[in-house]
Amino acid sequence: MQDENYMPEKAGEEKEIDLMELAMKLWSQRKRIVKWCACGAVLGLVVAFSIPKEYTSSVKLAPEVTDGKAGGGGLSALASMAGFSTGSSSADAVYPQLYPDVVGSIPFLTGLFDVKVETKKDHDVFTVQQYLEKETRSPWWSVILSLPGKLLGLLRSSDSVDENHKLDNFQLTTDESRLVEKLSNLVTASVDQKTSVVTIAVTMQDPLVSAILADTVVARLQEYVTDYRTNKARNDLQYAELLNDEARANYYEAQQRYAGYLDHNQGIALRSAQTEQERLENEASLAFSLYNQTAQQVQKARAKVQETTPVYAIISPATVPLKPVKPRKVMILIGFVFLAFVASSAWILFGEPLMEEYKEKAKQMNTKPEEEK
Repeated sequence: MQDENYMPEKAGEEKEIDLMELAMKLWSQRKRIVKWCACGAVLGLVVAFSIPKEYTSSVKLAPEVTDGKAGGGGLSALASMAGFSTGSSSADAVYPQLYPDVVGSIPFLTGLFDVKVETKKDHDVFTVQQYLEKETRSPWWSVILSLPGKLLGLLRSSDSVDENHKLDNFQLTTDESRLVEKLSNLVTASVDQKTSVVTIAVTMQDPLVSAILADTVVARLQEYVTDYRTNKARNDLQYAELLNDEARANYYEAQQRYAGYLDHNQGIALRSAQTEQERLENEASLAFSLYNQTAQQVQKARAKVQETTPVYAIISPATVPLKPVKPRKVMILIGFVFLAFVASSAWILFGEPLMEEYKEKAKQMNTKPEEEK
């Protein structure tokens, strides 16, 4: 029993002695570790200052959500007072949780290519496509890493670029596909699952460009959702207005025929003339009734369009950011210093002993043939 209690103590002492030896070994090489950390700090500063600054402008909005159960509220009450009902609103298929998919879709992103933006420094005006292709900078190592791909692209692309090329969302070119992918990383949308608040964030290397594009993305998203939700109502309104125009024209014609008959047949007491007069009067009355009904349908359709038009509450509008969000130079510096410390410690504790052991084995292998000789 004494032997069993003694062994863990001994193993614990050996382990503690080993850790102390490692710590003492690192302490003895502290100047070397400091040099490695200094080199890591210099490399971290080079990397941090090589990464272009990026600014993020975000917008928060709370969209109106329909549950498909409630009616038109106040508009329904007004419509019922006018003598007709607007009916119940249908469920909305494009709910806030789908807004990120809408913003990240190819048609939505390609629709931003022609948006005009202005830089803050020089006040130059570019389209988003021109700005991303010509005005954005990349770190120096990305240029070096992309050279093989560009050379392969030059070797493979033998066809000349068509100057009359038009954007086709069904079949994008290689450059357009890369631009869409780049823009999808810069323009993002997120939704709070609890409050359904939508956050649109745009990251660009120019603060004014990011704010302008963020405001444009919000406007385009509102337009997209509004067009979707009011599409059927607007089509119904257009059809109701067409019927109303036809009914009005028929009513005016019937009224003119009735008035013309009265002008040409005044004072005639014939029964046939009275019958014709009654017929024309009835036609004018029927035409007016149809015209009145279609006019009510137009008012109903207009109320329906207004009812289905979504309302957005802008909680936080787009503003020009003052501070860049990238790069985080302090974190990059700390990270490189930490990596340098870990690398130097690993080399001192494990790398050098392995190298010495390898050299000793190599010497032994070289001395054995000489002894045999």
